[in-house]
Amino acid sequence: MTDTPTRKPARLADVAEAAGVSKATASNVFNRPGIVRKELRDRVLETARQIGYAGPDPRARVLGTGKVGAIGVATVEPLSYFFEDSFARELMTSIARACDDSGTGLSLVSSANHEQLAWNLRNAVVDGFLLYCLEEARDLIDEARDRHLPYVALYVDRRETGIPAVGIDEAAAARLATQHLLDLGHRRFAILAMEFTAGSSGPVTLETVDTAFYSATSGRAIGTLDTLEEAGIPRTSVPIHETLTDADTVAEALERIFAASEPPTAFVAQSDAIALYALDWLTERGISVPGDVSLIGFDDIPEAAVSTPPLTTIRQPLKDIARHAVDAILDPQDGVLRKVLPVELVVRNSTAPPRR
Repeated sequence: MTDTPTRKPARLADVAEAAGVSKATASNVFNRPGIVRKELRDRVLETARQIGYAGPDPRARVLGTGKVGAIGVATVEPLSYFFEDSFARELMTSIARACDDSGTGLSLVSSANHEQLAWNLRNAVVDGFLLYCLEEARDLIDEARDRHLPYVALYVDRRETGIPAVGIDEAAAARLATQHLLDLGHRRFAILAMEFTAGSSGPVTLETVDTAFYSATSGRAIGTLDTLEEAGIPRTSVPIHETLTDADTVAEALERIFAASEPPTAFVAQSDAIALYALDWLTERGISVPGDVSLIGFDDIPEAAVSTPPLTTIRQPLKDIARHAVDAILDPQDGVLRKVLPVELVVRNSTAPPRR
């Protein structure tokens, strides 16, 4: 009995020969289709289909170029965070679009467990990392360095000047929000803050602001307090309440604040999510926004534009942050990248002059 000879798999050279084109042209059809005219491209692809050529072996491309064509977004948060949190979802959408524009794949590298995250980082098949939530995972940086891969933090930490980063000036952004309320005539303020320390909520002291674990929270608080102090409003007169960005801790903060004999007329919320929880609480108690109090948020998530009333907020340039960060991974430059992008004040109907 004679064995049937095994048919060799079709190669790119076979496609080129069968289609009557050069191997370089055939390669461009699969790897750079935009530079090949449509008629020729269709002919080569049809030839490939007929002879059973499925396309270039991705393993060969990696060996030849040293690139896998994918970027990893690394965070200590669980994977569900990117779908449940409005700001994270908008940021990931911007990153995904920037990757699409460059023809780059995207990989989410996450785990709430630090040991598992380290393993995921060491084994992720990517060309570089975008790092999110750095304070809780300094080992993200160490793992990226150990792999000799480029990495960029997705926010600018004023305390970590040696880390490549793209983001905003948190203090300057908070100054813009606070000055808007001052210009309207407000003199009594309160800050509804994000976490200064992981898992903590309640009233905080000025010392907590200065020694905060989270740089973004601290920067936004300092920006507000400095602006108020320059306007003659003492830092010590401004109640600051840390929240977990949920309905319960925002409600606890507001209950404490409104128990005062002269509650604030202006609230600086450090995120739109906090502001929207506050708006629900105020509305349920018949406290008019902006009639009785003005409320400003931060981020400009989609929900901010459709709340009742629509929320005045600070818009982060997420598309630009994503584009610069992705470009920095795909085309690393010498030196430490530190790119600070401008924010925008978006005035809607949740802020107005205080009642006389």
